[in-house]
Amino acid sequence: MEILSVSHLKKYYGSNETLVKALDDVSLTVSQGEFVAIVGSSGSGKSTLLHMLGGLDHPTEGKVTVAGRQLQEMSERELTIFRRRKIGFIFQDYNLLPLLNVYENVVLPVQLDGGKVDQKFIEGLLETLGLTSKLYAMPNCLSGGQQQRVAIARALAARPAIILADEPTGNLDSKTSQDVVGLLKVTSRMYNQTIVMITHNQEIAQMAGRIIRLEDGKIHGRNAHD
Repeated sequence: MEILSVSHLKKYYGSNETLVKALDDVSLTVSQGEFVAIVGSSGSGKSTLLHMLGGLDHPTEGKVTVAGRQLQEMSERELTIFRRRKIGFIFQDYNLLPLLNVYENVVLPVQLDGGKVDQKFIEGLLETLGLTSKLYAMPNCLSGGQQQRVAIARALAARPAIILADEPTGNLDSKTSQDVVGLLKVTSRMYNQTIVMITHNQEIAQMAGRIIRLEDGKIHGRNAHD
């Protein structure tokens, strides 16, 4: 089942001589449960694309459809609620709240939406990610790898339609990077979760089920592998 669709997406800045085509007629689809890596050099349009997929920025032209809803047709308020419920974000800098412990950080998105925390699901998630013993630890007492695992748990807590990961291993060493992405892969399979990951790291990209190469705002290759 198709969970994400991008059709003829364009994002242009400036005009005439100063025109920059950050995204230039990009189309792609992602199926439920897929783990897709989007790779490309700096300035290729990776982050711009991720921002469009998450409704954090608006395209010049084109459509983004997530879980059957076209993002461009929503008001800002509708989009904010939709993001909170349907899109999980994992950032390079973790973005954990320093005054909340691990458990509080993880369940925050559910509580902000006024939902009931599914304790059994959260406990299973934290166990899978090796965080059970760190429930009451504060972020500043955790390693970078542990903080990123908390960020993964937080992104999964509300059971969103799709997870968008922006250079999730950018601040981690090679071994920790592989561990974190390995856990991301495990959780995506366990919970049939869809993940789109932006990365410049070719080794990390190889861990995904499909690789999409972006250069100069255009897709230049799509590789599928086990």
